[in-house]
Amino acid sequence: MRTFRLTALALTALVSACRGGPTPAPEATTPAAPPAVAAPAKPVRLTLVGTNDFHGWVMPHRATLPDGQKVEEGGAALFASYVARLRADNPGGVLLLDGGDLFQGTLASNLVEGAIVVDVYNLLGYTAVAIGNHEFDYGPVGPGPQATRPDEDPLGALKARMAQAKFPFLSANVREKDGRHPAWLGNDGTTVVTVKGVKVGLLGLSTLQTPQTTNPANVASLRFESLAQAALEATRALRAQGAEVVVALAHAGGKCPDLSNPRDTSGCSRDDGEIYAVLDALPPGSVDAVVAGHTHQPMGHFFGDVPVIETSGLARSFGVVDLFVDPVKRRVLPERTRIQAAIPVCGAVDATLNTCDPLRLRDAKAVRMVPATFLGAPVTPDPRVEALVAPAEARVEEEQRRPVGVNVQARMPQVYEAESALGNLIADAMRKVARSDAAVMNAGGIRADLPQGPLTFGKLYEVLPFDNTLAVVDLTADELRRFLALAYGGRKGVFAVSGLEVTLGACPGPERFKGVTLPGGAPLKAKGTYRVAMPDFLVRGGDGVGPLTSTLPPERINLLQGQPLREALTVYGHAQGNTLKPPAFGRVHVVPATSPCAEAKP
Repeated sequence: MRTFRLTALALTALVSACRGGPTPAPEATTPAAPPAVAAPAKPVRLTLVGTNDFHGWVMPHRATLPDGQKVEEGGAALFASYVARLRADNPGGVLLLDGGDLFQGTLASNLVEGAIVVDVYNLLGYTAVAIGNHEFDYGPVGPGPQATRPDEDPLGALKARMAQAKFPFLSANVREKDGRHPAWLGNDGTTVVTVKGVKVGLLGLSTLQTPQTTNPANVASLRFESLAQAALEATRALRAQGAEVVVALAHAGGKCPDLSNPRDTSGCSRDDGEIYAVLDALPPGSVDAVVAGHTHQPMGHFFGDVPVIETSGLARSFGVVDLFVDPVKRRVLPERTRIQAAIPVCGAVDATLNTCDPLRLRDAKAVRMVPATFLGAPVTPDPRVEALVAPAEARVEEEQRRPVGVNVQARMPQVYEAESALGNLIADAMRKVARSDAAVMNAGGIRADLPQGPLTFGKLYEVLPFDNTLAVVDLTADELRRFLALAYGGRKGVFAVSGLEVTLGACPGPERFKGVTLPGGAPLKAKGTYRVAMPDFLVRGGDGVGPLTSTLPPERINLLQGQPLREALTVYGHAQGNTLKPPAFGRVHVVPATSPCAEAKP
């Protein structure tokens, strides 16, 4: 019946309309709302956490201040707390990256050929690392620093660490002699990871100085190609694979000590800075960020739109770069990129200076340590990392406490760019133990101050961490001059000498060496040869002296049964009444510059 009534009403209305009567007004309706406009998607934030030149420092640096307070700086367990804060701040968006030189430098690392470092990096969750020059230092698996038998692999220790790692080791410019990427590397120097839905390409680079700054025998089968060309090829390959963001991990750095304005690079020194040439050679948009290393100098600057971070290394600090990726165009928004450079790793800081650096705190009038915070929360050592490192620390402490039976009369600091009492002392020890006419010690082989007081094996190891051994070469006067010209001309610091006096120009560079005499100014004898003691690292061509040492016939080289330099210094101390005294200065004479020194070309 309801259907019939509706139909009748409809017919009545239709008849009324046909008769010309008024049309009923339509029922009021609510206008339809316009379709909702979706809010634009926010840029994707990627947080790059960068370390470099870790050099085996899984344990913190410990020091006692003049007032008796003990301070700690750095270390893997405390760094883990900082990383945890960053991951909580950007869940799923953090890439933990390293610019190379993971291993060499501490007893904890060297006793196990870097294995503890890889264990720590695995636990921290590193994404990738660059291959540094010191990654090649250990040579074959085992105590020997280089292969001496046909069945030993000069790259054995590095390959063992790579097999242990849950992250890739990257270097796009390390090649076999025929130009191929090494099969043992397991990649072409690049990798692609997906973070928050963004494809991130990572490429590694290794310094061209590697053959001169590791044991050359360990890398004799390799060649190190142009960083800029390798980076250009790698970025193109990564973009072709769909990488939307590209980050370079370069064991090649620079020096920009003024971190107050990341957009101001006028204070950046181009001395010994390989990374500048790489940045200059890459077209805009090739690389979105760089985690650098090797020079142990702070950087936190934009070069064009590319942020570059580097720290002084040794696990004392780290850098952070925040990249923001356009969700539609899938490209980095450079105007939004943020840099936090050289963030100190401290569990407690001075309330006034806000630092745990013992070098700064030693000169403070009153030190009051308070708990450190990061991103609004306190930072405390990660117990998992502490438990992992504890066995290594116990072994190290046992070795470090072992006395060597020598007392150091006064503290002797490490000095790289000038004559030093410590360098002179080591050169004297080498000359005495080898019974040579002269001795030469490279500045880069000395890595820490020699403290006053009873000398322990641990302190000795920190001063001379490399497993270099004593060697003697026979050189004519002309060869000795050429050797010294190469040593002082390569921007490798001021070499220490014993049994000689050298004259240098004030400015580093190929022409720095001006002359050499015997002590007191007597000239070298024109005929005959001089027996010169030096680390085997130099005999094998390290620090740029290879053009001379490689020409010497084998009968003029004596490796002295591989006696370690640490042992030579200890033997010398025993011969000096069980005391090591700072030698007098006056072996290196510097001619004042008549004009400002020119910067080195990168």
